[in-house]
Amino acid sequence: MADTGRARKLAERVQQVVAQMIDTRVKDPRLGFVTVTDVRVTGDLQHADIYYTVLGDEESRAGSAKALESAKGLIRSEVGKQTGIRLTPTLAFHLDAVPETAAHLESALSEAARRDAEVARLAQSARYAGDADPYRHPDDADDED
Repeated sequence: MADTGRARKLAERVQQVVAQMIDTRVKDPRLGFVTVTDVRVTGDLQHADIYYTVLGDEESRAGSAKALESAKGLIRSEVGKQTGIRLTPTLAFHLDAVPETAAHLESALSEAARRDAEVARLAQSARYAGDADPYRHPDDADDED
């Protein structure tokens, strides 16, 4: 049975080591402003998926992906040294889609707010098509007789 607590602790430690390595030891000029957002380690501690974001355009994302891929061995060896576990997990780097998703949600929310304001503006000048209250009430029945 997998120890999820141990996997979570290892994921946190791997995230710290990878972020430190990117900041201090990896000297690739293709590497842009990379932020490690999340690390997920499998239950058997054999594989680590590292999610990252890059500040910049598509060209800087592609360059950073190549730089991380070329530095994978150096980073993995340092992860093995600093974690002290028997088998160092394999590393896989994935570009995190959080900024694009956030931008999409932000545009959807602003569109919804714009439409709500338009409906509120139209509602201010709206009038009833018939009476304001088209339903009969019990005290109105006496007036008709």
